[in-house]
Amino acid sequence: MSRPRRRWPGQRAAACLVLAAAAASLHAADYRIDPARSHAEFGVRLLWLTQVTGSFERIDGDVTLSARRDVAVVDAHIAVDSIRMSSERFRRWVMAPEFFDAERYPTIHFVSEPVPVAALEHGGELFGTLTLRGISRPARFELLPSPCPLNESILTNPSDCRIEARGDIQRSEFGMTGHRTALSDQVRLGLVIAIDRAPASSGS
Repeated sequence: MSRPRRRWPGQRAAACLVLAAAAASLHAADYRIDPARSHAEFGVRLLWLTQVTGSFERIDGDVTLSARRDVAVVDAHIAVDSIRMSSERFRRWVMAPEFFDAERYPTIHFVSEPVPVAALEHGGELFGTLTLRGISRPARFELLPSPCPLNESILTNPSDCRIEARGDIQRSEFGMTGHRTALSDQVRLGLVIAIDRAPASSGS
């Protein structure tokens, strides 16, 4: 994989200020994440030769737009016990305390920084905070071009609307420090989020 494009701290700070100002008018969620059509993937290299992979089959959350509909915030919750792997032995191992510790930390949470809607459509960078095993760390994902803009077309073709992102984390930063001689510290994460328009609030 190519190295992430470096962004100067001052440039990112300025961009965040602009996006934060635009996001100040965020309101109730415009879109919901459809758990039935969304999933997350992970992969970690074993013994530097074999890739151990799995997928989380249950994600929920929402996508909220600013009043001008030009900035969005993605808020996703991943159920750890929804993990699926080809080997039941590996599944038990990654659910255990030395890895995801599903009993104590049943949810992985990602909330993005405000991101331009254009980046969701055309691709770009998605920064945010990832909480895993109760530890929160900054995270960066690469957004892939989306097949559906966040506009009225979602009403007629909801099955085509999704957000795809991928990135890498260091598992040791989230307390997963075991088996360093056998497992790579780098873990690849991928999100495939299908979205629908959120139901209207009954209280409005």
